[in-house]
Amino acid sequence: MVDRARPGGQFGLAEVSGPSMVPTLLHGDRLVVRYGAPVRPGAVVVLRHPFQQDLLVVKRAVERRPGGWWVLGDNPYNATGDSTDYGTVPEELVLATAVLRLRPLPAGQRSLRARLSWAVSALRPLRADPSASRRLRAR
Repeated sequence: MVDRARPGGQFGLAEVSGPSMVPTLLHGDRLVVRYGAPVRPGAVVVLRHPFQQDLLVVKRAVERRPGGWWVLGDNPYNATGDSTDYGTVPEELVLATAVLRLRPLPAGQRSLRARLSWAVSALRPLRADPSASRRLRAR
C-alpha cells in the first residue's frame, strides 16, 4: 500500500507501507514513479484500489486480461489486497509505474562501512520483471 503519492507532473514519489511486496519492497521504502507510463507485465505499479478509490496500492502487474490488469503482491505469505480479492483492475485505475526504489537509512547506522553498504544497496531501478510475472501467474 502507499501512504502518499502526489501526481504533480510526470514523476512523483510514493511511500510503501505494509508487507505485500516483500522481498522487492519493504515497509518504508520510497518509490520514484512515472505517471502515465506504459505498463508491461512484471512492472511494479501504483493503482487506486477498485473498491476504495481513495486508497493507493503498490502491486506487480502480472498480466493484461479482459477488463484490465491482474495485479498481485510479491509476498506469497501475504496474499491479500490484490486481484485475488477484487479481480482485474481497470486500466484507468493504474496510475503510475515504479521506476526507482530508495530504501531509507536505518536508524543507528553510524559507521562508515554501514553507511557505504546502505548507499550501495539503497537505490535500485525497478524494471518490468517478466520472470516474476510468470512466477506469480503460477500461484
